[in-house]
Amino acid sequence: MPATHPETLVVGASISGLALAACLQKQGIDYALIEKENEIAKPWRNHYERLHLHTSKHHSHLPYKKFNQSVPRYPSRQQVIDYLEDYQQTFNIHPLLNTRATSIKRADDHWITETTSGQIISRYVVMATGAYGRPRPVSFNGIESFAGKTLHSQEYRTASDYAGQRVLVVGFGNSACEIAIDLCEKGLSPAMSVRSPVNVIPRDILGIPVLELSILLRRLKPSTADRISKPLVDLLIGDITALGLRKKPYGPLEQIQKEAAAPVLDIGTMRLIRQGRIKIYDAIDRVEGERVYFKDGQAAGFDVIVAGIGYYRDYAEIVHVDKERFEDLRRPVDKQMFFGKDGLYFCGYWVSPTGQIREIGSDAQKIARHIAGSK
Repeated sequence: MPATHPETLVVGASISGLALAACLQKQGIDYALIEKENEIAKPWRNHYERLHLHTSKHHSHLPYKKFNQSVPRYPSRQQVIDYLEDYQQTFNIHPLLNTRATSIKRADDHWITETTSGQIISRYVVMATGAYGRPRPVSFNGIESFAGKTLHSQEYRTASDYAGQRVLVVGFGNSACEIAIDLCEKGLSPAMSVRSPVNVIPRDILGIPVLELSILLRRLKPSTADRISKPLVDLLIGDITALGLRKKPYGPLEQIQKEAAAPVLDIGTMRLIRQGRIKIYDAIDRVEGERVYFKDGQAAGFDVIVAGIGYYRDYAEIVHVDKERFEDLRRPVDKQMFFGKDGLYFCGYWVSPTGQIREIGSDAQKIARHIAGSK
């Protein structure tokens, strides 16, 4: 295939890429959108079935199009997919599918992107592949001896696959906690192994999505905002240490700032732990056959280990730029030192305390406006 020459190349056709396509259209900017998979929004299609947005639909839609009124406040995985497909149709977005970018290099005043479908030469490149692309390997001392099934949470689909089995969920992030709920709802009694201290906040406070309160507090220092909200959070969540969990030495907003990782938004996990339907264990020490031994000396037998251990931060290493460009992505776009330098942009890589999809929509509009102003 001969080289193509769009003005702007967008890499990735999930939430960030679709938002960018719509925003570039609004600015009248010529663009091409490529996607390595055979359809848009592949990460959403691969998520576990029970998944719901933990942020309100009112602040989790993309630019220029809201969720339908019939969709509940916290849309399901399928409702998000339906919304994205409708978004694609509304803005007549036609990505080049089955096209993986393998190398992106700067040459003179343009970018050369090598793909599995040929070469693309563009003035601007926007990476929209997301910050978390590669699941961490499931690796515990003695895991090779485990007699049961081991899988990363990325591979988990539904609790129905594990009926009657003893399931250990490793980790205490939002996915791990919702998977534990899914298992309980299907009649299982899962356990969770929690290695690190955590922050847990309610998804709603007095009927108001916590995201909306975060938006109100966003102009304060994270540590100050955490101090203001702490009494109410403690009242609603309770003492997590009494449940076998350890609390981080700083609050949820400071956690996002320090770790670029979101706190747990509780959608029912804490209640199930208190009811004894989810048992909490310490970090895994070793695995011997079906037995899992924990750091505090306890041990139990399991048939399945679901490792909700997260992903490597994937800053699109196919882009040949200095390491500082990737470190810069730990800041919001308004504070990035290299935003748009040499015509290179990143959308959706900063973990926002006011909701990731909301941030993606905002980033996409800022990037499109910046490109329009640079022409």
